[in-house]
Amino acid sequence: MSATQTNQRRLFGILALLVAGTLGFALAKMTTKPVVSSAALHPDATEASAGAAKLDLEESHLAAVGIELETVTTGNLSAEIRAPAAVSPAPGAQAIVTAHAAGTLVSIDKRLGDTVRAGETLARVESREAAAIAADRDVAISKASLARSVMQREKGLFEQHVTPRQDLETAQAQLSAAESEERRARAAAANAHVGVDGRSIQIVSPLSGHITAADARLGSFVQADTELFRIADPSHIQFEASVTAADAARITAGDPAVVESRSRNSIDAVVRSVTSAINEQTRSATIVLSLADPPKKSRSDGPGAGRNPLEGLPASGELVQVMITPRAASPAGFVVPEEAVQRIDGRDVVFARTQTGFRVQPVVVGSRSGGRSLVLSGLAAGEKIATRNAFFLKAELGKGAEEDE
Repeated sequence: MSATQTNQRRLFGILALLVAGTLGFALAKMTTKPVVSSAALHPDATEASAGAAKLDLEESHLAAVGIELETVTTGNLSAEIRAPAAVSPAPGAQAIVTAHAAGTLVSIDKRLGDTVRAGETLARVESREAAAIAADRDVAISKASLARSVMQREKGLFEQHVTPRQDLETAQAQLSAAESEERRARAAAANAHVGVDGRSIQIVSPLSGHITAADARLGSFVQADTELFRIADPSHIQFEASVTAADAARITAGDPAVVESRSRNSIDAVVRSVTSAINEQTRSATIVLSLADPPKKSRSDGPGAGRNPLEGLPASGELVQVMITPRAASPAGFVVPEEAVQRIDGRDVVFARTQTGFRVQPVVVGSRSGGRSLVLSGLAAGEKIATRNAFFLKAELGKGAEEDE
C-alpha cells in the first residue's frame, strides 16, 4: 500500500470520530434532564439558614407550651437596678372585718378563699346590743311620726285662728328634735348592720375581693373588736423593694421597672414613691412600685368573656425580683430576658411576633448580666418578642427544616 493511500485512510478515520462525537453530544443534550439544586427546591430552608425564616403558630399553641411575650423597650443594662421585693396589697385594697357588737356567731356564709362583693354578708352575730339598737331606732321612728302628726294638727288649728303661734312653734321644734333623733338611730342601726329580725348583726364585706383569712367559729362568742375575716382585692397590689442608699439616690418616682418571678410572667411596673429614710439595721431604702397597667375587670358577655384579668399577677406575700431603669440613665439599647435570645447557625436571634406567628430576627448582643441581655441592634421599640420558653420555637423551626429536607 502506498503512503498516499495510508494518509487518506487516517484522514477518513479522524473525520468519522469527529462526526460520531458530535452526534453523541447532541443526543445526550436532547435526552438529559436538568438538575435542580436543593436550595431552589426549598427556598424556605435557605431563608431559615439566612436568619429570615418565618414560623406560623396559632395562639392556642403558644399557651399550650407556655411561650410568653414581652414588648421591647429601650434600656441600659449597666444602669439597671435589681432588687428583691415583696408583694403586698395596695392602700385601700385590704380590709379587716370585725363584729360591730358583742354576741354569738350563729351563721357563717363565706369561707376562706371565697370571692365576695362589697356589701355581701359574710356571717351573722346574734346580740343583745343589736336588739337595743333596733329598739332605739324603732322608738325614734315612732316619736318622729307622732311629732309630724302633732305638727300637722297645730298647723291646721293655727290657720283656723284657734291656737296661738307659740303652740305652732313648739310643735315645729319638737318635730325637728324627733327627726334628728330618728336620723341618728337609723344611722346607728345601718352602721352596725342590724338585721331585719331586729336581734342580729350582719358581718358585711366593705370591699370586693377574696377572703384571705377567716377566724370565725360557729357558736363562738365574739367581741365588737374581734377580727373575723380579712378581705383583699388581688387586682390592686404593690411591690416593696429594698435597695441600697446609693441606688435609692438614682431612683425617682415614675421610673419604669419590670417585675419577674419564677412561676409567673414578667410584669411592667412603675416607681410610685421612694422613702427618704434609711433603715438603720439593713442600711437600705424602700422603693414602692405599682402596676404600670392595672388589670380591668372582665365583663360577663362580649369579647374576652370568661378571661381572668388577674391571671399572671403575683399573689400578696410572694417574693419577686424587680429591675428598675432610672430615666436619668441614657439608653444603650434594648434590655430583654436572656432566654429570649437563641443561637441559630452561629448567630444570636430573637423570635419577633407577627400576625400569623414569629419572624426569626438576627440581633447583636452587647452584654449579659443577671438573666438579662442588652441588644444593641436588630430590634425596634414596641416590638413583641418571645421570652420564656422561646427555645420551643427554635425546636419547631429545626423540625420544619428537617421536614423540607
